[in-house]
Amino acid sequence: MLLVIDVGNTSITWGVFKGGELVNDFRTSTVKTRTSDEYGLIFINTLLHANIDPQDIEDVIISSVVPNLMHTLPSMIIKYFNKSPMVVSTDLELGLNIKYDNPKQVGADRIVNAVGAIELYGEQSIIVDIGTAMTFCVVDKERNYLGGLIMPGIGISAEALFMMTSKLPKIELIAPKKVIQADTVGAMQAGLYYGYTEMIDGIVAKLLKELNWKEEDTNIISTGGFSTMLTKDSKYNFIINKFLTLEGLKIIYEMNNKLEGID
Repeated sequence: MLLVIDVGNTSITWGVFKGGELVNDFRTSTVKTRTSDEYGLIFINTLLHANIDPQDIEDVIISSVVPNLMHTLPSMIIKYFNKSPMVVSTDLELGLNIKYDNPKQVGADRIVNAVGAIELYGEQSIIVDIGTAMTFCVVDKERNYLGGLIMPGIGISAEALFMMTSKLPKIELIAPKKVIQADTVGAMQAGLYYGYTEMIDGIVAKLLKELNWKEEDTNIISTGGFSTMLTKDSKYNFIINKFLTLEGLKIIYEMNNKLEGID
């Protein structure tokens, strides 16, 4: 079995692959002050609860956008799984030509998503990752990672409305059925939902125009916690894959495989 771990700013999304299939996925809060022992207990107990013997984990790959945890988590893996994890970086074989001015500045999650998109759906892709931050990434037919853009995610915007205003409450993020709302909570929900859905479609349109790509020739992919809510009704035919990052991690592991025949 292969353990894949994606460390985000809000959550650690992780899963177990067996025979190439994602058989379990989990989500753990990202807490920078947790020790390797605390994370070890969380991972071990979660696996046991899912009827997975931690001793069956044959190898581990990690991607992270949280530098503070890049000593803690590998130390945890070494201590509790007796494995030295593969860590995603531009030093690995990726099957990707990163055209960033400084390739080492590209977030590991963006690299993993781009690799996953190419291998699962083909070249010429626009990938929208809707997490704590929302990122748009572009890969062309020659497997060139061209870059993209980064902005606050919908959760950050909702939190900012609550924290930075005197009267606006904390709200649940939902998809209202109409734009015009007659109460404050509904107005906030509509503003966030329709603001972000229109923004996503608008940026995709600008990317297609700037790249001179045809929509029908382009894989337009969304992933992340709010991907279904914010792209299922898009005017574009989004491929929604909430596990793109986990699948991309497996693919990168296989490209740099240390063990043959992970079961």
